[in-house]
Amino acid sequence: MFRPVSVFIGFRYLRGQSGDRFSRFVSRISTVGITIGVLALVTVLSVMNGFESQLKNRILGVLPHAVVYQGHERTQWQSTPPAFLKQFPAQVSPAPIVRSEAVVQSASELSAGIMLGIQPQNNDPLAQYLIIGTMQDLQAGDYTLFLGHQLARQLNVSLGDKVRLMVTQASQFTPLGRIPSQRNFTVAGIFNTGSDIDAQLMITHIHDAQRLLRLPEKTISGWRLSFADPFVVSALAKTPLPQGWHWSDWRDQRGELFQAVRMEKNMMGLMLGLIIAIAAFNIISALIMVVMEKQSEVAILKTQGMTNRQILLVFIVQGASSGIAGALSGGILGILIASHLNSILQILGVDLMAMGGSLPVMIRPGQVIVVELLTIALSLLATLYPSFRASSVHPAEALRYE
Repeated sequence: MFRPVSVFIGFRYLRGQSGDRFSRFVSRISTVGITIGVLALVTVLSVMNGFESQLKNRILGVLPHAVVYQGHERTQWQSTPPAFLKQFPAQVSPAPIVRSEAVVQSASELSAGIMLGIQPQNNDPLAQYLIIGTMQDLQAGDYTLFLGHQLARQLNVSLGDKVRLMVTQASQFTPLGRIPSQRNFTVAGIFNTGSDIDAQLMITHIHDAQRLLRLPEKTISGWRLSFADPFVVSALAKTPLPQGWHWSDWRDQRGELFQAVRMEKNMMGLMLGLIIAIAAFNIISALIMVVMEKQSEVAILKTQGMTNRQILLVFIVQGASSGIAGALSGGILGILIASHLNSILQILGVDLMAMGGSLPVMIRPGQVIVVELLTIALSLLATLYPSFRASSVHPAEALRYE
């Protein structure tokens, strides 16, 4: 098969000869280092993607993605959502919501959290996380309550037990002083999202929440919006709203958590990227040694008519081949290890997740391709200086003492 002479010589130098074993050793160590770096980066990013996706699905699957409301979270409840809400790509139709901070008390314990009043729907995201009860158990006037399983355990309550719910937003003055609005609720369901929201969230029927907060009839906190991708709220928040309307989203309550996860993923990517960079720049050492050994051969090639550009390409081919081989092998091994990571940990007897759980893994092909391309680009960059030194060899000086 026909190959340009520069490519042919570059691959020939890559295979090496018996006299340049040390430079071949350094070159292969560089390839192994790049392979290990890319492998580790792909595996770690896949696990971090899995954690981020799991947090998004579990926490943001229950909390409202966004709430559009009028001043002081007092919005008139119309029979249909306001027309301007149609401009948002909501996954389901906007629904009314009542929300407030609340204190819940059982016979033995006391805790604080977030109360949400919703209209029960069969396609409500909460339904898939219920471990006890159904959405039909939330009936107006029954004063029933759904608790997260951590909160239920903390309060030491189960299905059918009574708890007292208190809200300070609707407190009133009495001869005994200012007393928060309060009412007994019956635990009708328990949900488990597998996140810290299970220790804070309480859900009841919207009409019962209105009565507890002493809201006027047909008054709600706002309209709940749910999106296919909760992270689109950062762009949608810039959408202009009619006068008097305001926007709030999940970032007000859980934004710091996701920022911390994203920052940790970026820092892990940076540290592993530095490992790849160190391995890639080892190519410089290997190529410089090759250039020093091949000066007389480069001089002979120049006397045979090869140009500086062709000589430059010879050593770029030799150096970049190590980076490309390391990037491709590291990417393939990283995908294989990430996709079978839990099986590998099980074979090794490593139990990282409590109660028989498994590490969440999400491999994003686009992310892997970016890692591959950046690694190859870094390898090419590392070859430029040694290749330029080789192309600038003067035949007369190199062959003077030959």
